[in-house]
Amino acid sequence: MLNEKIRIRLKAYDYRVLDHEATNPQALVDLGVSHEGIPFTVHRAAYETDLLVATGIVEPHQYAGYSGGGKTVAIGAGGEPLIAYTHGPKMVDHPGTRLGRIEGNPFQDAVKEVARRAGLRFIINVVQDEESRPVAVLAGDPQAAFEKLVRSARTVYEVPIPRQVDVAVAGVGHPKDLNLYQATRAVSYLHFAPTPVVKDGGVFILPAPTPEGVGHGLGEQRFLETMKSASDMPSLLTELRRTGYAPGAQRAFVMAKVLEKTHVIVVGSETPETVRQLKMIPAATMDQAFQTAKAILRRKDLEVLVVPHALLTLPIVGDPANGRTH
Repeated sequence: MLNEKIRIRLKAYDYRVLDHEATNPQALVDLGVSHEGIPFTVHRAAYETDLLVATGIVEPHQYAGYSGGGKTVAIGAGGEPLIAYTHGPKMVDHPGTRLGRIEGNPFQDAVKEVARRAGLRFIINVVQDEESRPVAVLAGDPQAAFEKLVRSARTVYEVPIPRQVDVAVAGVGHPKDLNLYQATRAVSYLHFAPTPVVKDGGVFILPAPTPEGVGHGLGEQRFLETMKSASDMPSLLTELRRTGYAPGAQRAFVMAKVLEKTHVIVVGSETPETVRQLKMIPAATMDQAFQTAKAILRRKDLEVLVVPHALLTLPIVGDPANGRTH
């Protein structure tokens, strides 16, 4: 029996860890502007390093189409003016800013160009399944590796459906269901698919307990206050397009675009008054939610789509061979 204690000594390395300061001009480098006028700024340490490497997950993203690639640098290390513009009303309103869409997507074009100007030369990205297990991993040229992983991700996340439906149940799950700021992403993801999943005038049903209400952060409170102040969604959208909005309030702009076209019923919320303040409809049970949906649509025979993992599922309406626009 071997009683010796074997010690393995590892060579120690020192790593400098920096918190990104998006609002500190001294921490940023100006990379110029795009021909659309987008201000390109990134953290000085990212720009000045000898080798810039980005890691990330390639999955559906409401603005970029798919996350990963240059987005880690452009948004993760971007300055506040860049982040504000890329999440602003002009970008969100653009028909190319859609989940699953890469080509003709101005958000994706912007992050790609920022990453190029910042000197991004190498990425390590992964595609995961619903249990966060790696499905594909690639390292190498930022754009080539990203595009190849997007093709892999499409086989994981994109699901063809024959047509738009009357009602979609948007599953979100823990921990996103703790507050309405996060939980409502399940609804907006399905709405901002290449073709909206629910017909105009239709209903989203969102099961979520939301014990934290809208959420505790400053951005979450801006979401609530912006929605509370609205008399109706078209007026709110007009106002936000005119004035812009602070970080966090972009969720109000996104949800106003959803609520302008559809109704949202939140089931089982522990904070039903907050649901009402956000211009959505609280329901105690799924049965009550479906009864409300029938009353809204004035029909008893409804076509319903259930999406258990709405943040990890991208329904593609129509013939998947001919109906996609990416």
